[in-house]
Amino acid sequence: MSHVNNLRSLLISLEERTEGETVTIADLLNAVGRRAYGPVLLLLGFISISPLSIVPGANWLIALVTLIFALQIVIGLKYPWLPRRALDFSFPRKHLVSGIHMIEKYAHAVDQILKPRLTFLTQVPFINLVALACVAAALITFPLGLVPFGPFLPGLTVLLFGLALTARDGVLLIFAIGSLVGAAMLLIRILPRVMAFLGL
Repeated sequence: MSHVNNLRSLLISLEERTEGETVTIADLLNAVGRRAYGPVLLLLGFISISPLSIVPGANWLIALVTLIFALQIVIGLKYPWLPRRALDFSFPRKHLVSGIHMIEKYAHAVDQILKPRLTFLTQVPFINLVALACVAAALITFPLGLVPFGPFLPGLTVLLFGLALTARDGVLLIFAIGSLVGAAMLLIRILPRVMAFLGL
């Protein structure tokens, strides 16, 4: 079983189980336990809203990893596979540590309100619906990645879904759905500008 069960334990695992000047996606997945759906989605959401996302191309890469991972959950794979090239993508570890310190001051307050509620919503078959929502969030990220801070809402969506699964808190899924709706509305609002930018 994964040792990650809330936001604070995720941050502790990432800081204590990584080292060196750079970290790879594989390092981060190994730090949280890559066979646990909730912690992996929580990790991917965290990366999406942390300073790690300032690395050029990082938002699209994490969206792609989220898409691949979540699609495999949808179809029922027990141990989702990720391509080696994505696993080998590296970040400066200082951005990881900066993100951890930025979020840890809120982690205790967030974890205080988490508790097992409506736990059936965090199990099969509902976990497949959660994964489908994460697929939608990942797809939304690609066009929003052309807009400053655009990927924040879909990244937050994935983080909330991952946190809900990790803490077995079905109530939090409601807030995650709200975040996904907000991301979709933002996409609809800026889509004409994105299409104009792409010359479509």
